[in-house]
Amino acid sequence: MPKESNKKEALKTEKQEKKKSSYGAADIQVLEGLDPVRKRPGMYIGSTGVDGLYHLIWEVVDNSIDEAMALHAKNIWIEIEEGNRVTVVDDGRGIPVETHKQTNKSALETIMTTLHAGGKFGGEGYKVSTGLHGVGVSVVNALSAKLSVTVKREGYEWTQEYERGVVKTKVKKGNKAVGTGTAVTFIPDTTILPNEPYEVKRIFEHLRQQAYLTNGVKISFKDLRGETPKLYSFHFDGGLLSFIKYLYNKQGDENLLQKSVFHIHKESQGVDVEVAFVYTDDIEIREISFANNVYTMDGGMHLTGFRSALTRSLNDYARSENFLKEKDENLSGDDVREGMVVVVSVRLPEPQFEGQTKGRLGSPEARTAVEGVVNEAIKDFLDRNPADGRKIIEKCLLAQKARKAAKAAKDTVLRKGALEGLTLPGKLSDCTSRKPELSELFLVEGDSAGGSAKQGRDRMYQAILPLRGKILNVEKARIDKMLASQEIRSLVIALGTSIADTFDLEKLRYHKIVIMTDADVDGAHIRILLLTLFFRYFPKVIEGGYLYIAQPPLYKISKGKESYYAFVDKEKEEVLKKFGIAGEIDEEGNVKGVSIQRYKGLGEMNADQLWETTMNPEERVLKQVTVTQASEADKMFDILMGGEVEPRKRFIQTHALDVKNLDI
Repeated sequence: MPKESNKKEALKTEKQEKKKSSYGAADIQVLEGLDPVRKRPGMYIGSTGVDGLYHLIWEVVDNSIDEAMALHAKNIWIEIEEGNRVTVVDDGRGIPVETHKQTNKSALETIMTTLHAGGKFGGEGYKVSTGLHGVGVSVVNALSAKLSVTVKREGYEWTQEYERGVVKTKVKKGNKAVGTGTAVTFIPDTTILPNEPYEVKRIFEHLRQQAYLTNGVKISFKDLRGETPKLYSFHFDGGLLSFIKYLYNKQGDENLLQKSVFHIHKESQGVDVEVAFVYTDDIEIREISFANNVYTMDGGMHLTGFRSALTRSLNDYARSENFLKEKDENLSGDDVREGMVVVVSVRLPEPQFEGQTKGRLGSPEARTAVEGVVNEAIKDFLDRNPADGRKIIEKCLLAQKARKAAKAAKDTVLRKGALEGLTLPGKLSDCTSRKPELSELFLVEGDSAGGSAKQGRDRMYQAILPLRGKILNVEKARIDKMLASQEIRSLVIALGTSIADTFDLEKLRYHKIVIMTDADVDGAHIRILLLTLFFRYFPKVIEGGYLYIAQPPLYKISKGKESYYAFVDKEKEEVLKKFGIAGEIDEEGNVKGVSIQRYKGLGEMNADQLWETTMNPEERVLKQVTVTQASEADKMFDILMGGEVEPRKRFIQTHALDVKNLDI
């Protein structure tokens, strides 16, 4: 019997091996039309998460922006209705509707249902465009539950409808029309993309940015959801000059070093180059770059060209004006950019982006063009504005001096082994697991809550680092002062990544870092100080999705042997209704045998309660920290946490009435 069994097993193995090796034409799957998009949507829109949802709007708006950049459209309208129904309209030339020779279908249907079809692949349709892959509107069609397009062209309206990229009606010739243009209406397919309502602020910021970059275009945005429609309109004739004014928040010139803003707009070697910058007395650098109106969050060749030209030009000027002597060290790139707010925008016929989301420009010709244009323009600017030139160089020399002092202090700290990770801080109660993907680090406010957290945690996977008091505000401090802070040093050592130029995300010891502070003003302050630290010095931790904020409950509501936790006031009301009580009651009192305990701090909870409500993976609520608009976040941290009082005062005065409940 054993021999027979072995024989059967051998035959079975042989058949399996033959099956593995029979890889032929029949195994090749061909996806036609827009099927590849629905099969692998992330390849075309970067993400099937919330970012992908907004990407649909950007793709359709990009087509209208292309018409405006080509000087064929002056107006773009965007409307959002209930159910995420989006309409984008422009007064451009309108998508062609005549029969396409290659497909024998209407050009409109060809563009809407075929990948890599459009006016951006040769021909004279567009000199430059925001689209790179030529898949924009067809991808939106593929990922929409329903989409309709109406074109005004040749004196008539032409319409066609689709469902999930599939044609539902032929191109219909409708009523007579005056003028030209295109209107696209779509509803995202919630079987692929999140069923979340679009946020006005995110769309608002993107459209305003596009209006700054596209001279002369008027962009109108209407939110038709809710009882009162909201209308926004953007039109900036100043272009990048207007954009710079917005970025440095010019309201009284209190923190500007220059009287004149540097601005150049010139074409070189077929590349349209526009750059604007200004220096402030801050230490933060704010660089924003675009290629064909696409925000290049990771920079690229155009930004590299600007940096090279700036460093060389300012060093040449500093030496020619005797700010730097022969024996003096040159100003570094960081020295000449400290406190700078700059926008670099290029337009070129065939931009080469790195990655599907176009985060970095890889076109070498962009670097050459920007470097040449900026180098010449900066020399001219400094010659015409000697007072500004002196202030800029003095600022750069001060930055150089501070950099050297900070480096010396940091090197001293590093030589002492404070950040080498050889010895974890004594206050850290580490977890047993050494697998980062399973490990969690809780940053807990105070020793009392830290004690409860240590007792209630899952020791295998959860580590606790208590923080005493409020950490240093790193927005106002250089790295040398920051590293002198015991609390921050303990945190850096616990993370294991080191910091600044020695930062290494691969060495992160925990893939969930949870900020756990009290639900009061002091707790909120500590939380924002920690967020500032991570945003400024550990941005890759945020980008990697490793930073979270714990949501401890606000109330414990009990009646007899029944107890419930409520995280927001609405949940408290629902629990009270469950107990047969409606309306407001005194939280300190006891109504009909109901007890409401309001938690002011984590230290009020015992170990079991803290585990049950805030640390247990099965029950807890964690908010993941993300940055959707880096430039906006940078500006907000600068306003709220920076050294300038006036911008913070204006922000508070403007938004004070928006605060519904302030718990002090």
